Amino acid sequence: MSAPLRGLVLSGGRSTRMRQDKAALAISGVSQLQRAAGLLTGQGLAVSVSVRADQTSDPLRARYPQIIDAGDVQGPAAGLLAAHSADPQAAWLVLACDLPHLDALTLTTLIAARDASRTATAFCSSSDGLPEPLCAIYEPAGLAALRNFVAGGRSCPRKFLIQSDTLLLAQPNPEALANVNTPEELQAARAVLDTGAALTLRVQYFALLRDQAGRSEEQVTTTAATAAQLYSELAVRYGFTLGSESLKVAINTEFAEWSAPLAAGDTVVFIPPVAGG
Repeated sequence: MSAPLRGLVLSGGRSTRMRQDKAALAISGVSQLQRAAGLLTGQGLAVSVSVRADQTSDPLRARYPQIIDAGDVQGPAAGLLAAHSADPQAAWLVLACDLPHLDALTLTTLIAARDASRTATAFCSSSDGLPEPLCAIYEPAGLAALRNFVAGGRSCPRKFLIQSDTLLLAQPNPEALANVNTPEELQAARAVLDTGAALTLRVQYFALLRDQAGRSEEQVTTTAATAAQLYSELAVRYGFTLGSESLKVAINTEFAEWSAPLAAGDTVVFIPPVAGG
């Protein structure tokens, strides 16, 4: 039997490069911590927040059950090991609190693909192909192995996943795990996510997507800024089972990149494999 799965938001970082608390930064009117916790709750998980000992009375973090970071460990490993100590029988879906582009489809994909016999289940980075350690499921045995890894003088969760029996997945939304570490990255994220300007688009579906959506085309009003964000939004709405890596996208009859910006009046076509996936 698989270990029960719990959710953990890592919020104990010192935000040195950002120069202000990343967990409290609001994007689209919602703090990053609140948004991350809400995404996990939306997956039906009990959620705890990883905090430093000096953060326990912070009003933002005080809304949630807290797990105090292991004091003798540096970085994200402190939160991971503290969670394992709090509930050694649980597997933990761990999220950084600075993932403003993260969507429900990405978490649904991760949970559905979970292999409890492995050390962990994680996504490959869309930029370098290496494991993404801060949106991943760590099994109890994997966290016990991480403790030994840290005891050996190492603390990088990514290096731990590289050296472990980790199930690696392609990201359904290649933008979902882009984090914000600097004021410039925050400004760029807000430029995309805080626009609030709704676009009206024509969207066409074929093969399996047409069956799952129950229509061949429709007019959609959305605040999605890119094709990837639009597909993630529609995947949640209709329960699409194909990730974006299995599809091609066309905008106004021309094949396009998933990061291509959208404009009012565009016609967007999502094209699955010929056999329907």
